[in-house]
Amino acid sequence: MTRQHRGMTRAAAFTERPLPLFAPDGDEAAAEAMLPGARLPSYIRDHRKRLRERFMAGGAGAMPEYELLELLLFRAIPRQDVKPLARRLLDVFGDLNRVLSAPPARLAEVDGIGEAVVQELKIIEAVAHRMARARVMHRAVLSSWDALLDYCHTAMAHRETEQFRVLYLDRKNVLIADEEQARGTVDHVPVYPREVVKRALEVNASALILVHNHPSGDPTPSESDIAMTAKVQEAAQALGIVLHDHLIIGKSRELSFRAQGYL
Repeated sequence: MTRQHRGMTRAAAFTERPLPLFAPDGDEAAAEAMLPGARLPSYIRDHRKRLRERFMAGGAGAMPEYELLELLLFRAIPRQDVKPLARRLLDVFGDLNRVLSAPPARLAEVDGIGEAVVQELKIIEAVAHRMARARVMHRAVLSSWDALLDYCHTAMAHRETEQFRVLYLDRKNVLIADEEQARGTVDHVPVYPREVVKRALEVNASALILVHNHPSGDPTPSESDIAMTAKVQEAAQALGIVLHDHLIIGKSRELSFRAQGYL
């Protein structure tokens, strides 16, 4: 390896070195104190300061998605202009939700994305899921239906492959378990009704809600969706377990089997 190549490798590795998690004040001054090299150019420092001030003054509603994404990228890439990268991510994935929910391998394919950025984005995604889940766990689901739908959309609406999960409820319809049962392809996920019901017995559930997503964005059920739901309902009824609903989550809307007369 030549001296020039070694220098380029060190530089490439440095540009995406994340800030320490508890950096003093979390600002660029702290970054300059902790990371070697030249001072952050004033135009980048001033731009970041203005974005942060606008966010604190007006919240997310006052900012376009690419600027929110810039704010997320600041920590992972503390010494560069991240606006081009933010726009590139949105061009590739379409919107902020799809950026955050993209698989790490897909994110890493984008020019300029390395391990630090992938980690930062997946942490934000995990926090969003945890917050949405906290609003529905151990609560009466049927009386907090909107929160449940918000959680399902946050967790599943922007995935690139199908995911099937089951919400297990007790006798008072309180959510006692939320479990992913299977993952599939862009248009199919394998579901085994006996496994769904077996798990219900294990967690002492009295009722179920099935949930899966359609990566196409269209929540219209397929014939196989309808047939699978009927099999789960039959298996559940045999053991005195109620199937409340099956929700199909699309990009911007959901479909309820109960509301549409499939159950």
